[in-house]
Amino acid sequence: MSSDAAASRPSVLFVCVHNAGRSQMAAAYLNRLSGGRIEVRSAGSEPAERVNPAAVEAMLEEGIDIRTESPKILTTQAVKDSDIVITMGCGDTCPIFPGKRYEDWELDDPAGKGVDSVRPIRDEIKGRVENLIAELLPSGT
Repeated sequence: MSSDAAASRPSVLFVCVHNAGRSQMAAAYLNRLSGGRIEVRSAGSEPAERVNPAAVEAMLEEGIDIRTESPKILTTQAVKDSDIVITMGCGDTCPIFPGKRYEDWELDDPAGKGVDSVRPIRDEIKGRVENLIAELLPSGT
């Protein structure tokens, strides 16, 4: 991809504490629903060892496989490289840089919950991601 194409593509970073549930689901939805037209990253301030199995199951129900994903540590570079940083319950652990757009999505933490409890969180994330795509990729782009 040329640097012009990369520069014109908006980039979003999803951050939650463990990078095992909410941010993984959001990143997977944004990748799938934007058709690759948005650069997507996810990270955690205290990454877990693996993605939450209930989140994996809930996303498989949507036809999205996140079994091969792994939680990643939040880096300053990831924040610098993103246009929009969306936090999900990580509080003040996310570095703040001038000129970046920050949003905080208040979502229940799926950690330790079964798939029945994760589905409503997944569905709320999907709706928010669809709204974000509509904003970042206006019709006709």
